[in-house]
Amino acid sequence: MIGEVAQYTGEVLQRIADEYGLWVDTVDTMEVMEDHVHVFWEAPPRYSPAQVLQIMKSISAREIFQRFPRLRKQLWAGELWRDGYFVRSVGGQVTAEVIRRYIEYQAQEHISPQLPLFE
Repeated sequence: MIGEVAQYTGEVLQRIADEYGLWVDTVDTMEVMEDHVHVFWEAPPRYSPAQVLQIMKSISAREIFQRFPRLRKQLWAGELWRDGYFVRSVGGQVTAEVIRRYIEYQAQEHISPQLPLFE
């Protein structure tokens, strides 16, 4: 069962995507896991991948901390998102379907040695 923080995180990411003209289908292309998030976005060319991540991370962190202030104390240095990220474009042998299956697989097979971020 998805926890309250994870559910809210998914809602916030979807809303931000809608506001900035990013396309994401939450049914099969967003997975909020206990210690990280997989999202398959399509963005207009006016945004670089780094800009998309900066927008999503900064706005979502602010809103999640406002709703769940206890998280600041639970996280080292009070930061929700780490600096790193992975971005992959779709094309050639890496099709949209390959990315969707990867995200689906991660949700089914994920076992994390880390402390859970999202309950």
